[in-house]
Amino acid sequence: PKDHAIIAENEGRVEFGKDYKNKRRILVVPTEDGEEPVEYLIPKGKHISVQEGDYVRIGDALMDGNPVPHDILRVLGVPALAEYLINEIQDVYRLQGVKIDDKHIEVIVRQMLQKVEITEAGDTTLLVGEQIDRVEMDEANAQAAARGGKLAHGEPVLQGITKASLQTRSFISAASFQETTRVLTEAAVSGKVDHLIGLKENVIVGRPIPAGTGAIMKQFRAIATERDSDAAAIDAENKESAALAASEAAQTVDAD
Repeated sequence: PKDHAIIAENEGRVEFGKDYKNKRRILVVPTEDGEEPVEYLIPKGKHISVQEGDYVRIGDALMDGNPVPHDILRVLGVPALAEYLINEIQDVYRLQGVKIDDKHIEVIVRQMLQKVEITEAGDTTLLVGEQIDRVEMDEANAQAAARGGKLAHGEPVLQGITKASLQTRSFISAASFQETTRVLTEAAVSGKVDHLIGLKENVIVGRPIPAGTGAIMKQFRAIATERDSDAAAIDAENKESAALAASEAAQTVDAD
């Protein structure tokens, strides 16, 4: 938002300091000893919603306006941001008398928060500052944990719906949205492989989606493939045993 609100990053009492140029200085002084006060500069002319001596908690607005979603994510975390986005989107539809279940918006918000920025690589092959899917970080951490190494850590990243769609793990899904040439070129240069995990990419290539009856058929195919592999292994073992028995029989005949 253009005229966004500033939110408190710590708990404490509000004190007004000396003005700095065209901005008002607000200090939030913690009540516990050993913690440093946090300073906020608010432009003059903006309505300040707190008074001298007020007690504020983490995330409370210090001035009128809507908070920046990135600030909510940084200060309060993912659950608070998800709740804020869902409520704000629902308010728009409620004003028009439209009822939408929260789960539809939750799916979109989940995609917007699918990326994490690596802050500590640990004993993984990830790079500090790299933005990857949370699933990829979990897989890298699982491999590091199996080796007894240090785990990687990352901070959640909020993306817009356009950027989130273009940075999905499936290049087929990303290419069907926008910037098709760039997406396909980058996928070809880096040698990406699309494992067709999501719904969109399966629809594009003409395969059953991995949901509903499509998911059941996928399980059936996996079971059938496993049984075929087991049957092929048993058949190969039987042929090997038969060949060995025939060889031993031939050696016995030659000895006689």
